[in-house]
Amino acid sequence: MIVLDSGAVSRLARQHQDSLALIATLKRDGLWPPVVPSVVLTESTSGHQRSDANINRFLKTCEIAEQLPEHLARRAGTLRTLARRGSVVDAIVVALAEPGGAVLTSDIKDLQALATHAKNVHIYRA
Repeated sequence: MIVLDSGAVSRLARQHQDSLALIATLKRDGLWPPVVPSVVLTESTSGHQRSDANINRFLKTCEIAEQLPEHLARRAGTLRTLARRGSVVDAIVVALAEPGGAVLTSDIKDLQALATHAKNVHIYRA
């Protein structure tokens, strides 16, 4: 499973050549569609139709995880406590990728700190 944070959503939504190549690779490898926790939308969107157009178009190709079950919220809290860094959204992204998933991000340091305490989660730069 591939989980995207807001930095990855923003980058992949731009539709630059490198972003399109990454999307093609993920599709080829059977890792598409990625999962985007709904809380990531709070960091990715502005509420302005024009500036959100590419993000909204991109999100239609993703699986949006709309629910945050209690066990996942608690796991995210544990990861933040152990890592002593990272936002709530970052912790949710990493917790959702457990076990054995990967996260695409533009914030390697915080997510790697969280993943150090997670069950087999890998962090990659988007």
